[in-house]
Amino acid sequence: MRDGEWATAATLADALGVTPRSIRSYVTALNARVPTGAAVESGPQGYRADVDASTALRVSGTDAGTPRARLHTLVRALLDEPEGIDVFETAESLHVSAATLDADLARVRGLLGGTELTLERSASRARLRGSEMAQRRLLSRLAHDEMDAGSFDLLALRRTLGEDSVGAAAFGPFKTDLVAELGTLGYFVNEIGIGDVVMHIAIAADRVSQDRGLESGAIDARPAQQEVAAIIARLARRHLGIELGQGDLQHLATLVLTRVVAPGNDAPVDHARSRLDPEVEAAVREVVETAAGEFLVDIVYEDFILRLALHVQNLQHRAREQAWSRNPLTRSLKSTYPMIFEVAVFIASRLQERLGIPLPDDEIAYIAMHVGGRLERSRRADQLLTATIVCPGYYDLHELLRSSVDRSLGQAIEVVGVETRVDPDWGSIDTDLVLTTIDPDEPADRIVKIQPFLTGADIERVQAAAGRIRRARRLARLRAELERYFDASAFVHGLDHLDPSASDRSGPAATSEERVIRHLGSRLVASGVIDDDYVERAIHREQLSSTAFTDALAVPHALEMTATRTAIAIGIADPSIPWGGGRVQVVALVAFSETDREAFQTVFEQFVEVFSERESVQRIVRRATDFSGFLDELVAVIDG
Repeated sequence: MRDGEWATAATLADALGVTPRSIRSYVTALNARVPTGAAVESGPQGYRADVDASTALRVSGTDAGTPRARLHTLVRALLDEPEGIDVFETAESLHVSAATLDADLARVRGLLGGTELTLERSASRARLRGSEMAQRRLLSRLAHDEMDAGSFDLLALRRTLGEDSVGAAAFGPFKTDLVAELGTLGYFVNEIGIGDVVMHIAIAADRVSQDRGLESGAIDARPAQQEVAAIIARLARRHLGIELGQGDLQHLATLVLTRVVAPGNDAPVDHARSRLDPEVEAAVREVVETAAGEFLVDIVYEDFILRLALHVQNLQHRAREQAWSRNPLTRSLKSTYPMIFEVAVFIASRLQERLGIPLPDDEIAYIAMHVGGRLERSRRADQLLTATIVCPGYYDLHELLRSSVDRSLGQAIEVVGVETRVDPDWGSIDTDLVLTTIDPDEPADRIVKIQPFLTGADIERVQAAAGRIRRARRLARLRAELERYFDASAFVHGLDHLDPSASDRSGPAATSEERVIRHLGSRLVASGVIDDDYVERAIHREQLSSTAFTDALAVPHALEMTATRTAIAIGIADPSIPWGGGRVQVVALVAFSETDREAFQTVFEQFVEVFSERESVQRIVRRATDFSGFLDELVAVIDG
């Protein structure tokens, strides 16, 4: 569904780490979910998501016999029964053996990490021990598991809480009214985060309906917290028919306020600073200035620092509550803007050291959104392509055309000249693009034929030509850089067959990522490019956030640029190997030196761009059995 294109069974099998035969079985099972249509279309080119694919996702909860559905049903039963469940009766109700249920209980224990809950087993009874808040965190984890994309989904929430949960149909209007009322108080609401808040409100309403409310805390609520609590109490009565106690209102108001990114846009800077802990502001300011110097990015602005500091302060509150905010844009931010995400990882790493805040990927993605927003505002005009308009003079026709081009394409190109001769000297026109109403002497990629009165089709053609020119320039720079950095001695084919007991010190207990980083790193260490400390720091960077920036490519590296020279070690896996919750087929361990700081952005972003195209990846993986073949295929892909 994300790609929207045809994919062969072999390609999908690589992505999932299964056989093509399994893919065919999965397609059959998916299509069985929508008897009146098709979730997946089959054809000579393979498979692609059909119009009913989203329907198949929504009905996934009906597969009650799947391990995940059974696990969630079991956890809900444990949460609903304070005295625990009878293992044999539960196994019978789920139509599985007692041995299968014992295995499921072992998986439940795996879910309890970080929840402060324990699973007790006494004879035939099993029960959860822990606070009400800890039990809600477990429900939140289940709901997030149901919402695979990380976005708010009422149907998935209802599957988590049970089909008879309180007011499931009322949460849409509840959310609408909550956002509206927060707006009247002058708050700028983070719509991505507010969906997560509504999930917590749904969990609270469900638990309160079972007389499982939170006890009231002893902390005096701030005026802002009292205002938000009053809104939640009123909306819970109106939409859900639930009377929330002070403990729940206090907790939920805190969650709402930690997802209000900042006061409204018109609020003065001094007002924003008055809400900030000076220690947080100082830490953010120092980290942002360091990141700007490390990555050569223009982000040191007062408004950016204050907004990010407010976000980090809210993040501290969420960390205390262990109520992390999901971000449905995490995957796309990482794959589309790897450089911005890398700056965010650096900032997150330094903030973690300064403030002791653990930062999962979704929270790093929020920082990336702040960074991306700032860079978008400060983007330089010299990034525009220059253009010359060729339009033979007839009254003010050329002026009208220039005005239309500026209005429709001003964000992509800058018109620097207008040629009104009917026989222009085409060779003397040296701008990036030539937009002409007459036929040129010879066609060229940079010359685009347009109408005297600009049409929608003209705009699309110019945008497409501009995109081609930008991409060609980026990839030309990439090719020049890569040919300098690749090392034949650091090419490995067959990452899928690495021996865990090999001499790279990873050992059998190491993760797949660590084994590969150590294996590729040992090649660069042997070449004198990096030392063992760099390898350890690359592993630490991987633990902060997966470097699998596309569905096929991982780019592990250390945050500090301490290599003696810039070099790239390449590993090919065929079939794919697990990496950061997904699977990859190409791993590029990059070691950057301080002198190549500017090249970092070029190599990093464009290398990821090349490997974001499935056909390019498959071509390189299938044919690159040695270093020479890899380089030949990579250059061929770059040159198009």
